[in-house]
Amino acid sequence: MDPLAATRHWLEAAVIGLNLCPFAKAVHTKDRIRWVLSPATDTEALLQDLLRELRFLDETDPDEVDTTLLVHPGVLADFLDYNDFLDIADAALVELGLDGVLQIASFHPDYQFAGTEAGDVENCTNRSPFPTLHLLREASIDNAVAAFPDAEAIFERNQETLRRLGWAGWHTAVSKPD
Repeated sequence: MDPLAATRHWLEAAVIGLNLCPFAKAVHTKDRIRWVLSPATDTEALLQDLLRELRFLDETDPDEVDTTLLVHPGVLADFLDYNDFLDIADAALVELGLDGVLQIASFHPDYQFAGTEAGDVENCTNRSPFPTLHLLREASIDNAVAAFPDAEAIFERNQETLRRLGWAGWHTAVSKPD
């Protein structure tokens, strides 16, 4: 399975198709998402890829690339290890002086929110086919939130959508057409 093709399908079918992120469709339609497949097999190599992509995004015109999906199938398959790496990723933002300029959102095949059970369908809001770091511009988030009424309710709405769908509905929504 091609990790970038699978992640692109997930973005189109789940994130956009179920409107889990009302801001994703515009950047996808305008082809302003940078899709990066990391060859990393350890966290040090992934950190180097992350640092390079953070610099790239910071130095690139948002009209060309607004956001980056850094897909890394060869490292951090364990969700707890992945979750621990997020502290390192956030420290990288600070090290580069990009805290408040960029931010990192997290997606993982075994994503689990605090206070949920591993089998709760609501966790699917952040479950991607492969471990993925989503690099976003703070200014783009601010603009999107300003244009979207009730942006703070997105999380709760997504959880309700997934509870209503259930596992069968989720699998139908993200399955690839024959």
